[in-house]
Amino acid sequence: MNPIVQNMTGMSTLSDQVIATDMLLASKSGIKDLAVAITESATPEVRTVLKSHLDTAITCHEKLTNYMMNKGYYHPYNVNEQLQIDMQSANAALGLQQ
Repeated sequence: MNPIVQNMTGMSTLSDQVIATDMLLASKSGIKDLAVAITESATPEVRTVLKSHLDTAITCHEKLTNYMMNKGYYHPYNVNEQLQIDMQSANAALGLQQ
């Protein structure tokens, strides 16, 4: 890991869970942005290209979600389990600030 990032985060390595979570959040953001771009596009050709990109982004999101569920990083169907994971992550982040 880059020493600057290591000093900023207090982490010597990024875990698979941290990387996957970041990718999932970025994926969700990209899907939202593409959906908005489709509604704002001026031509059918542009809409077609954006829809293709949106389909690809949704497929990627599905694969990331399945990966995270299989690894136990993400529990979209069990709010209590997901809340525990979120609290552990929040407490870890707070611990980095000290």
